[in-house]
Amino acid sequence: MTTPRSTPLDFAYETRPARVVFRSGASVTATPGEAARLGLHRVLVVCGSRGEEVARSVADALGDTCVGLHSGARMHVPVEVADRAVEVARAAGADGCVAVGGGSAIGLGKAIALRAGLPLIAVPSTYSGSEMTSVWGLTEHGVKRTGRDSSVQPRCVVYDPELTLGLPVPLSVTSGINALAHAVEALYAPDVSPIVTLMAEEGVRAMAGALPEVAAAPGDPEARGRALYGAWLCGACLGATTMGLHHKLCHVLGGSFGLPHAETHTVVLPYALAYNAPAAPRAIAVLARVLGTDDVPGALRELAGGLGAPRTLAELGLKETDLAAAATQAAAESYPNPREVTAHGVLGLLTAAYEGWEPRSEVF
Repeated sequence: MTTPRSTPLDFAYETRPARVVFRSGASVTATPGEAARLGLHRVLVVCGSRGEEVARSVADALGDTCVGLHSGARMHVPVEVADRAVEVARAAGADGCVAVGGGSAIGLGKAIALRAGLPLIAVPSTYSGSEMTSVWGLTEHGVKRTGRDSSVQPRCVVYDPELTLGLPVPLSVTSGINALAHAVEALYAPDVSPIVTLMAEEGVRAMAGALPEVAAAPGDPEARGRALYGAWLCGACLGATTMGLHHKLCHVLGGSFGLPHAETHTVVLPYALAYNAPAAPRAIAVLARVLGTDDVPGALRELAGGLGAPRTLAELGLKETDLAAAATQAAAESYPNPREVTAHGVLGLLTAAYEGWEPRSEVF
């Protein structure tokens, strides 16, 4: 990317101290060695109920180093679920944690790291990107709280494309669009830098190119590897920048209204981008170049919808009577965003996403 001469470089970039191992079969061949490298001798493996079989293979590979497998992860990490997992880790005398699965499992691993001070190894099986950030989230009384703490940053991330071969196509698509959202929002974040822009551009290119291939041939390891590579880069963008309207709105819809995580990101992304587009021309220019289109929000919506992903919030179970409350809650929070966030504007965004209108900035 060529930086215009009229815009002097002015940025800060902080590298995140994490090790990445990326290769086929690494979940079982590399995880034990990574635990040993960190000096861990009593590791608790955590996962969700749907990912227990995969997590069991990792636990078996760890051998005597594994002191238990806890399959209690749930979406949006309810605080009572986190409390229980911390109890299990302490009762087992764990000195480390290995989270195997998607964002829910890794989110639970982060909760254990935050509350029990245990180093975390992440073995992701989806494209959520949580493994590349120091962001944690907990849901209590219908409200999802998030924060950043270096203690929850996984000390090592083990990427194994083989773990994603069984990921159903619908979840592969929505998880992949969720990853794209990380890169898209990073491009207009207040702390974006040239390095983040390069990672975002490459991440979007890899993921947008891989998803149609994954949908057409779910068992193709090369397509799965490219998608996981894109997810890594997009997650790294999220880890290096500050979240704006898109992520905050999805947290409200998930934590307070119970909408599914990846599917919500998939529906909201084109509309949040259209809302911010007039105030984020450089981000739009990068995305237009990568995607080869003059209508970036529309292209993202068609990419997801063309692969069978949901297109509206109504499909996800949101009630029309909840739109105003969700808009008010999202607008009441304080966070940086290129365009001013108002309850009226967010209500327009949500209404468009609920009805399935074309994502146009002039609508809001």
